[in-house]
Amino acid sequence: MAWIKRICAKFAEKPAYEMRTGGEETDFEFAIAVPRRPETIVLDVNADCAVEVLVAQLRKSGFYVERVRGVFHEFIKLGAPLEALGRAAAELKLRKPTSIGMDLQFEWDQVSAFIRQRDGSLFSWRERFRCYKYMMKQVVNSTDLAVTLRFGENLYAWHSGESLLKLMESVGMIKKVYPLHVERKRKQLMQSWALNCFAFTSQPIDDIHSYFGTKIAVYFAFLGMYTNWLFFPAAFGIFIQLFDFGSWQLWALPVFFVFIISWAVLFFQFWKRKNCALLTRWQICYPEGLIQEQTVTISGQSSPDQLEPEISDGLTTNKPKERYRALQRDEWRGIFKRFRNDVLVIMGIICLQLPFELAYAYLYEAIGIDILRYALTALYLLIIQYYTRLGGKVSIELIKNENNQSRESKSDSLVYKVFGVYFMQTYIGVFYHVLLHRDFVSLHQVLVQRLIVSLLLDNLLDNSIPFLKYSYKKYRTFWKRKCQIEARVGNQPASRVEKEYMKPSYSASIGAEVEDGLFDDSLKLVLQFGLVMLFACAFPLAFCFAVLYNMAKIRIDALKLLTLLQRPIPRAAPTMGAWLNIFQFLIVVSICTNCGLLVFIYDEERKWRIEPGLAAILAMEHVLLLLKFGFSNFVPEEPAWVKANRFKHVQAQDMCSKDLLKNICNRGKKED
Repeated sequence: MAWIKRICAKFAEKPAYEMRTGGEETDFEFAIAVPRRPETIVLDVNADCAVEVLVAQLRKSGFYVERVRGVFHEFIKLGAPLEALGRAAAELKLRKPTSIGMDLQFEWDQVSAFIRQRDGSLFSWRERFRCYKYMMKQVVNSTDLAVTLRFGENLYAWHSGESLLKLMESVGMIKKVYPLHVERKRKQLMQSWALNCFAFTSQPIDDIHSYFGTKIAVYFAFLGMYTNWLFFPAAFGIFIQLFDFGSWQLWALPVFFVFIISWAVLFFQFWKRKNCALLTRWQICYPEGLIQEQTVTISGQSSPDQLEPEISDGLTTNKPKERYRALQRDEWRGIFKRFRNDVLVIMGIICLQLPFELAYAYLYEAIGIDILRYALTALYLLIIQYYTRLGGKVSIELIKNENNQSRESKSDSLVYKVFGVYFMQTYIGVFYHVLLHRDFVSLHQVLVQRLIVSLLLDNLLDNSIPFLKYSYKKYRTFWKRKCQIEARVGNQPASRVEKEYMKPSYSASIGAEVEDGLFDDSLKLVLQFGLVMLFACAFPLAFCFAVLYNMAKIRIDALKLLTLLQRPIPRAAPTMGAWLNIFQFLIVVSICTNCGLLVFIYDEERKWRIEPGLAAILAMEHVLLLLKFGFSNFVPEEPAWVKANRFKHVQAQDMCSKDLLKNICNRGKKED
């Protein structure tokens, strides 16, 4: 552990200074990267330096500004005091919970009426992010005349009413606008989360939510709860695998099968309860993902919240009948396009992927050396990585041709299509061993190899590649032109803000314009769940591998977010979204596949006679399907205290409505 701490200590410099306003510390949370001006440039005295004008306008807007000179870039660090954020929030008309139990539009003059976050701050990270972007967007030319700006040897006109950041981004004066890690908060998370390996699955979820936002906090809360619940089937699987039950051996696998299906159904019902409890605890009393918010692009990085509904021309008419007909046409046109694209994806999988999967399965059976089988599996998984990325790009192009009405529908469409590609690619080879060969020894080896190789390969791709990219940028910046740098600025070390600039952003490998960086992590978690659930009766010990993998994944992902990547852009997603539907789908499929595995195990002669044992397996399948849907209604999705809290909000709204009606009536009587 000492070497990990030494590596992470390199990412822990103290900020230049801290500001305290309104009882809160004001940190530098954004940075703007601009190219350094060559010193040999002849300046035009009749024009203003663009960077100087930008700094002056940002300070005028209420920002704290600090300039840092890097090797090839200059960085402008931004921090906003509480009052500036509050006035921006009031102009954005943000709604925040109040002490009376209602969500009201924020007003800076009545700041004491609004409830603060659990960490004592007035605004969450997402709210501060929106305020920062809004304040930067408001830096416009307020004069009636155009202002001439100088940058290097070029002159640019800043017209009246034009955004200065937009102008500088369009001409290349601004390379990047990105959020910064807050060192004091990151150090706390490093100690309490990333490096706290002895905590097993325990995580500071509230601190994660405060620092990264709702979506990342919900993901890690799900991962921690899922890993905790995995201990039960893992222990049962070890018990089934190690002990000989004698004459009761035939009942061991069916009992284990019933147990894991009940476990999976109950887990997701209790997860919905925990999700509701977390949202209530974080004062999120509405589904944020359904609220369309106006955001600003961050230097080329597209934000999913910016995607607006696509409305056909027929919907703009004022005639009700024509409008309804246009809505129906638009709806059915969208359904047809999605169905057409789904068919194209399925046909592409069958025609292109199936032959490759069958060839891999055949070679795996033909090779008798275990070491070569491991090498073949590693090569297969490596090729699959590139093939699936190609499939993801095709899915993105298909989604662009769909008539999706919102960002959520586009995101869900991408998730379903990409999961279909991964589902077929991940499980076709395994089904080959089950259906054609019924070789359960080889099936055990395939599952073990995929779990082990995927564990090593995922960690390699997730953490080594971002670290190598960051190291390469450091080498290119500080060593490739070392002589020129030493002659010009001396052998100066890199600043914190420049290191943050060189780190890769937290984005999805597929569909970055629609999804965020959690897309890859959620996809791997779903595929792992399918691998252990679909073939649970054939290999009960798979749950043990899943427990070890998830325990390592919690700390590795934490280190990745805190040290190897830029601070993620906060997303408004209070639930797991489409991934939760995929988990539910895998539970239903696992009922069918495990019943088939039990038939293969007990029907060794392959006569397919409906004897009492096989008939019991078929009956058990139908009972478990009914059990799956029955448990969904048996366990309520909301805890009692969450319902009471919501009822409190309804009561507060009723009281305010009654007071408003009384005021209206009294005003009418006075006018009469």
